[in-house]
Amino acid sequence: METAVFNELFYPEKNEPFSLEAFHSSLVEILNTVTTSHENLYADEVKQLIQKLRLFGFYFASLDIRQDSRIHADVFQHITSYPEIQKHVQNFPKNYASMSVAERVAVLPKLKGNVPYSIFEDVYTAQTLESIHVMKEIQKRNGEQGCHRYIISNCQTLENILQLFAMFRMSGWESPTVDFIPLFETVDDLERAPEVMRNLFENSVYKAHLERRDNKQTIMLGFSDGTKDGGYFMANWSIYRAKESLSKLASDMGLKVAFFDGRGGPPARGGGNTHAFYASLGDAIQADDIQLTIQGQTISSNFGTLDSAQFNLEQLLSAGVLNQVFDRGSNELQGEDRETMENLAQKSYEAYQAFKAHPKFIPYLERMSTLPYYAKTNIGSRPTKRGKAKQLEFSDLRAIPFVGSWSLLKQNVPGFYGVGTALKHIENEGTFEKARALYENSKFFRTLIFNSMMSLTKSFFQLTAYMKDDEEFGAFWQIIYEEYELSKEMLLKVSGFSSLMENEPAGKASIMIRDQIVQPLLTIQQYALIGIQQEKSQYKKQVLEKMITRSLFGNINASRNSA
Repeated sequence: METAVFNELFYPEKNEPFSLEAFHSSLVEILNTVTTSHENLYADEVKQLIQKLRLFGFYFASLDIRQDSRIHADVFQHITSYPEIQKHVQNFPKNYASMSVAERVAVLPKLKGNVPYSIFEDVYTAQTLESIHVMKEIQKRNGEQGCHRYIISNCQTLENILQLFAMFRMSGWESPTVDFIPLFETVDDLERAPEVMRNLFENSVYKAHLERRDNKQTIMLGFSDGTKDGGYFMANWSIYRAKESLSKLASDMGLKVAFFDGRGGPPARGGGNTHAFYASLGDAIQADDIQLTIQGQTISSNFGTLDSAQFNLEQLLSAGVLNQVFDRGSNELQGEDRETMENLAQKSYEAYQAFKAHPKFIPYLERMSTLPYYAKTNIGSRPTKRGKAKQLEFSDLRAIPFVGSWSLLKQNVPGFYGVGTALKHIENEGTFEKARALYENSKFFRTLIFNSMMSLTKSFFQLTAYMKDDEEFGAFWQIIYEEYELSKEMLLKVSGFSSLMENEPAGKASIMIRDQIVQPLLTIQQYALIGIQQEKSQYKKQVLEKMITRSLFGNINASRNSA
């Protein structure tokens, strides 16, 4: 067996056919031998290896493939405009480029063939099609679980999903053993998600594909880009509503749905108290299969040791038990509470949209924060922005550096902006008791409030107080500070607390201790940011830039969920 494993890794041409089933059978045979003939000598070690094999197979962890729908659209345009594409694809209409969206959607599921990726000069087209062949090869060598999920980022339409589905069927894989996972991110995309999925489920070719996948559809929902797009309250509420609608749709059509939550570390990216969030979901949301991302420093802090991993996994499991057994039927948002939540989300959304539209919004991040330096650290999972345009556009800005830059300014805007304004609006209407009732009745709303409190607790405006006197950005800094003060006031009022995070003394103490470590580094960083704007010497600017970048390492790690 040792020789077989060695050959499979380094000299596969020497090996006999090597399967997971045969390897497992050999281990079971060994276990039986040591049990019956050798008084269980090394039996525990063999059992552990068998268990690891059952859990991880030959691949250790499934590899997900992920690409933006806009890249897919460009790739598909290159494929369909290839002069002799009809030679490689069956049922391909010659007038495809001039078809309407409805006509293209009708044609896409019918396309099949075997397009060689080597015929394309465009790098993205060749690599995207090659990745499909690589998925097939991984499954051949390591089993289906080695790589069976393809996530479509920035998914907006039915065509976005069917284009990828067609690319697989056009790559010699007519019945792909792959789960196609749309990622709905912005507020508008989340609103459209039920309609998009209904049309997808009603397509006969895709329906047959789902039947081969045990009638189960995984749907990813993006907390990070949702918050970046719509603000804290609206993003979380939009995801909640989308889950309700998609759960009902799946049930009505006899399907199972697994929600894959794109959660990051901080509350602004769906982080915070994960246990409380999942325990708060209502019965209208399918929760038999919950998947979530664990990102950045949160991986090591939550799962880096046996004790912390066990604790956090127990928290997640107990959230399901609490929701499905003890609190069943008590977490539904109905009647006046639902109207209040809708009203708060809408008012906070309007405040956040006005804030985003401020002419100093992007310049402030570019010149007063660490945003331009994220890419230089080489520790991020993604680039600072999408696209190649020199001028930074909000839509191109990635969520990790966006949220991280606010965090390292100790302003944490995405975790509270609009919350105070929304609650103050209800107070001005004379209906603040409705907000108090929502707080008392809804575990979901309380979780939102507590996580926003965490964002406020991690803010420290004294660090950037010098900006209020800045000729260009002083007024903009003041807008942020006033919303911070208002949010703090209103969250204390709705909760009845006398101080932020009053209900989580351990968590609050942890933040205070980490801040003592982080604040000196942040002060150095601010000193360097100020110096760069004033310094004329190119050499000294480079030294200051290195100070900012080096400080980022410590700041991000010590903050735990800064990105």
